[in-house]
Amino acid sequence: MPMEAQDIENLIRESFPEAKITITDLAGDGNHWAAEVIDESFRGLNRVQQQRAVYASLKGRMDGPSGALHALALTTKAPD
Repeated sequence: MPMEAQDIENLIRESFPEAKITITDLAGDGNHWAAEVIDESFRGLNRVQQQRAVYASLKGRMDGPSGALHALALTTKAPD
């Protein structure tokens, strides 16, 4: 079953409670999502470190073909 935008945001928000999070359904099918996560905790981390932290917050939902979250295009950064 595809994940809902609010479910994705809730998982990310557990790890990044103060983040500005924007979730977009890229294909309108509930399977291909984009997320922009802006959080102060990313300051000083490179993009790979930032994205690994966000993927970890998804708690395995993207693991393998049986994962509930099929595709997530991820943009991360510290606030300006």
